Amino acid sequence: MEIFELASELGKKLKEDARLVALEEAKNAYEACTELKTYLTEYDVQQIAMQKAVTQPERDMQLIESIQRRIDELYTLISEHPLFAELNRTQEVVNELMNKVNQTIMTQITGEEPSGCTHNCSTCGGCH
Repeated sequence: MEIFELASELGKKLKEDARLVALEEAKNAYEACTELKTYLTEYDVQQIAMQKAVTQPERDMQLIESIQRRIDELYTLISEHPLFAELNRTQEVVNELMNKVNQTIMTQITGEEPSGCTHNCSTCGGCH
């Protein structure tokens, strides 16, 4: 089998994996939610209003503060929404899966097991 045929087969198998199915379901639920759509639309509108307000020669600080409060409220409503949380959770699970798949491929290419080192010491539990 050629490399791209193998990659295609791997993609098909991954698409059937319960983790990717759960991600697709979470995306669909998120996108279908009218409440979230309303929040997201207003969030975008408020961001535009903020951009206009802060670029005015004579800034209305009360208006800017009011817009910022609403932006913060909308951000909280969106980020704490159960469908948003589920989408993020399932995306993290899929990211972990894909990292493991990529590590497995790299192990086959290099012949070396992954050391777990990210070369970013802030993520490290200590190697010395």
